[in-house]
Amino acid sequence: MRRIGGRDIVAAILIALLAGAIFTSPPLQALQGLSLDILTALHGTIIGDNRDPATSPVVVVAIDGETYDTPPFKGSPTQTWTREIGRVLGSITDGGAKVIGFDVIFPSSIEQSEIAFGDAPLGDRMKGFDRDYLITLRKLSDNGKLVLGEILSNDHPDAPYPAQRFAVRNTVRALNVHTDTDDVIRRMPLSFSIDDKPVPAMAVELAARAFGAEPQTGPSGATILSNYAIPSAVPNTLTLNFRGMGRDVPVYSFADLRACVEKADRDFFRRAFDGKVVLLGTILNFEDRKLTSMRFSGGYDGTPAPRCAQPVPAGTTQKARSDIAGVFVHATAVRNLIERDAITELGLPARAILTIVFAAIIAFAACMLAPGGAMIAWFGFTAVYAAVAVVTFVHALALPLTEPALASLAAFAMMIGYRFVLADRDERFLRKSFAFYLAPEVINTMVASGKMPALGGEMRNVTMFFSDLSGFSSIAEKMTPGELVTLMNEYLSAMTDIIEGHGGYVDKYIGDSIVAMFGAPADDPAHARNAVHAALKCHGKLAELNAGNPAFAGHDLSHRIGLNSGEAVVGNIGSRRRFNYTVMSDTVNVASRLEGANKYYGTAIMASETTMAQSGDTFAWRELDAIRVMGRGDAIRVFEPLAEKSAESAEQTKVSAAYAEGLAYWRAREFAKASDAFERVANADPASALFAKRARALAANPPAPEWTPVNTLEGK
Repeated sequence: MRRIGGRDIVAAILIALLAGAIFTSPPLQALQGLSLDILTALHGTIIGDNRDPATSPVVVVAIDGETYDTPPFKGSPTQTWTREIGRVLGSITDGGAKVIGFDVIFPSSIEQSEIAFGDAPLGDRMKGFDRDYLITLRKLSDNGKLVLGEILSNDHPDAPYPAQRFAVRNTVRALNVHTDTDDVIRRMPLSFSIDDKPVPAMAVELAARAFGAEPQTGPSGATILSNYAIPSAVPNTLTLNFRGMGRDVPVYSFADLRACVEKADRDFFRRAFDGKVVLLGTILNFEDRKLTSMRFSGGYDGTPAPRCAQPVPAGTTQKARSDIAGVFVHATAVRNLIERDAITELGLPARAILTIVFAAIIAFAACMLAPGGAMIAWFGFTAVYAAVAVVTFVHALALPLTEPALASLAAFAMMIGYRFVLADRDERFLRKSFAFYLAPEVINTMVASGKMPALGGEMRNVTMFFSDLSGFSSIAEKMTPGELVTLMNEYLSAMTDIIEGHGGYVDKYIGDSIVAMFGAPADDPAHARNAVHAALKCHGKLAELNAGNPAFAGHDLSHRIGLNSGEAVVGNIGSRRRFNYTVMSDTVNVASRLEGANKYYGTAIMASETTMAQSGDTFAWRELDAIRVMGRGDAIRVFEPLAEKSAESAEQTKVSAAYAEGLAYWRAREFAKASDAFERVANADPASALFAKRARALAANPPAPEWTPVNTLEGK
């Protein structure tokens, strides 16, 4: 995970603010409606609605295809249906309906027909045809049981025939709907201004009559109906809650009800319509179809209700459609008002804040994580948020869905761009600079730590690693150039893999020599321990190469490794035009001298006292000597790492014990006893053989009193 700084935090906040402002701005207002559509689809698909349509407070009486195909309506113009409509309406009212609303408009009467019929117009011969119908309208209207519908328009108004309007004493309400810019109906108007007075829309009028209460305007401007403050994100509208996807409203075929009137089945009308709000409307496949919030999931033209007299027509299986009959839009609005579950949408400030917060979360994720991880975070967070939004939508609260999702996606893209252009510039430079010198995991650790190498140099506590092949020049003289290159590539590759695998940095190759450091450029508190581990592994790997690699066959290569820990200057050092990341200090020189000192003692690895001390108790050591290397006045105690703690062999333990005993006698000037101790293991240990020889010489010729047990090395 990438660390973030103050600049990154400011960038993430600014990006979130910009993305949130863009996706909640007026030009993208359609996203609010898209959220409603998606939430409606998710709710209908995942959760659904199991309410029994029989419990619906609203029912629809449908002038449907069956009606058009059933006598006496078949082949007859709708103007001739008025008497039968009046009879059915009377039976519905007698059955206990609270109120009936017309979602159909009869703008003319057959009594108006001027078509010639004999020696007079047809209309004159049909005078009185609508009398019974008009009487029924007057009766129902006087009882508060009927509301006719009209379409308000400056260009093409559509209103009931004047005689009908007079019969209902002008109890006519607008059927206009609220259509968004994408031609989708998601909300319904609550009222219209007619003659500078607010007049309730059809759905509000029907619900008000069902409640027996007049709509009021609250202090905040909200419309209140029977103590229900209707939520209005868009002023003077109700956001439709298509909870049942249209299937929660029972539908009665007008043809079947007309036959039921003929049958005189009063009980059926009582069972079907008692206490109900009834909407009379057309349900046809080609007329008055509306695109609503159910357009993605598909809606239904109600649920067929129980029938009274007519058999169920064949081939009437319902299928979900992207559009529904207009009467169900009004039926849904009425049901939302009666059941008080119209959708509550958040206002612009709340939507903007939620969108900005969502975008900020993803922006910070994109700042801290790799692009792939940030994209997974976006998917996961969006899925969780969508689940929460669906749950709240079940309770009639619509959280914005598309705005946060798209704004956060835009914030993700902008943050990735910001990182590429600015924030990760140093990281890319680092990776490019060290790609051929450090293991990828070391570079990743360095990047994650946030500690970049300082240009120009800095003081760091490091462990230096020097290695050199013994007598390689004489071996190389006997090899062809191709064989030499193959051998060196195999050897250097194997050693480098081990060094980098333990967090080391290969500074340079000098012929067959390797110069490496641990603790820089990647900060590593355990650099001494890792350097010793690497040295032991390199020594073991060379034995494997000698035994099993064809390029090493017959050469029996050996190498010497020197380790020293201490302060050093590391960084990009060189000329103004050419520089390398390298290291300089006395710590480096001492490590180089210790590598060369191995040949005096016949050892493969030699480490300074500081390296031994900084590596803790991880390894088994033996102290070799106190030496004074060329170019340095102070003596250095040097040690040989044998193996990891408790992993040394019995032979190593035996040799180490005898050597320690001899070294103690040596430093106490008891040279004869020192010689005896060293002699016990001299055949198996070159260092013991060296000291045995030196002890015998000093036993025969004791040194001066000022003698100190320090070996001064004359060469490198």
